[in-house]
Amino acid sequence: MTVTTTAPASRRAVLGALGGALLTGGAASAAHATPATPAARRRRPHPLQEHLDHLVHEVGFPSALAAVRDADGRTRDLTATRVGPVPADGRVRAGSNTKTFVAVLLLQLAAEGRLDLDGPVEEHLPGVLRGPGGDGRAVTVRQVLQHTGGVPNYTAHFGTTDWTLLRDRYYEPRELLDLVRDVPATAVPGERWEYSNTGYVVAGLIAQRVAGLPLAELVRARIAEPLGLRATFFPHPGEQGYRGPHPRAHHRDSSALPWQDMTSLDPSWGWAAGALVTTPAELNTFTLALLRGDLLPPAQLEQLRATVPSPEDPWPGTRYGLGLSSSPLPDGALLWGHGGDIPGFETRGGATEDGRAVQVAVTALPTAVAADEAGALAAMGAVLDVVRAAFA
Repeated sequence: MTVTTTAPASRRAVLGALGGALLTGGAASAAHATPATPAARRRRPHPLQEHLDHLVHEVGFPSALAAVRDADGRTRDLTATRVGPVPADGRVRAGSNTKTFVAVLLLQLAAEGRLDLDGPVEEHLPGVLRGPGGDGRAVTVRQVLQHTGGVPNYTAHFGTTDWTLLRDRYYEPRELLDLVRDVPATAVPGERWEYSNTGYVVAGLIAQRVAGLPLAELVRARIAEPLGLRATFFPHPGEQGYRGPHPRAHHRDSSALPWQDMTSLDPSWGWAAGALVTTPAELNTFTLALLRGDLLPPAQLEQLRATVPSPEDPWPGTRYGLGLSSSPLPDGALLWGHGGDIPGFETRGGATEDGRAVQVAVTALPTAVAADEAGALAAMGAVLDVVRAAFA
């Protein structure tokens, strides 16, 4: 999920993804790490390893993980750390990558004839989206998926910039909508693109209403199990754990402050906009399967990839479809993915139509390793540089 903070540079960097929690109730320990075998130690370093090391030892992220897949299907899991063991392909909070999963669910329901993407939100959630912040009678399902509904972003209205205050706070989805009920809409529906986590809370509620099942069950039954994603799940209410090996997550509101442990966190405030837990490799598997058409019929996949300009994105030339972005690579290919941010994690990456894929996760937000807005942009750019290097 993407969260808006007080600085424009942080729009895609602070809460877009949503945090992390420990199944163990403590911190990631050496027992969580996968020891290197003698054969592994003798393997030639992957070209991307030096880029991960740069993120940790020069940019200042506590640790980093990456999963890389080439067009021939060869895969590598990489890590770099300066704060203790990090499990290869460990579970991370995926933040706004959650949005792609939710968009897929609604497109599946549309393919089954159970909802109309161009129908109003009101048809499925009577009276839920009302007030100055948006009218469900005028905003369509497609618009909330593509961030063109003009609905204000609730993550800018928690009333605090201290995210540790939300670490153990549980939110019902309707409470999140109430945060912006009296906030004026940002635009007339359909007028322009503007990122809004609020739209995806609405989308999650629609998915549950139409399918008659909780979002966690929909993600499991319709996406994770069919693709064999054993580490990927949408947390149940109150769940703060990872259900398996994971790195420690770190956060601070300024690089002048001491680091705080954000590993354990209630992600309910991100809900359908960013609560998902997964691993870099499983996120690659999901994106590649999506592009192959394993999750959607051709007509719905085409709609998913029908994009509009998204000028807020830090990757120049990026466009946004229905919960999925396309970014231009130097070789002319398009990188399809999303990315996400939450206190404790940032994830960036995607896949190409020829089967290449990469996901990079760092265990702190760019704003936590930088002294100012320019530094945060540079730190975010360094993560994106690792993604680009994977396709060089």
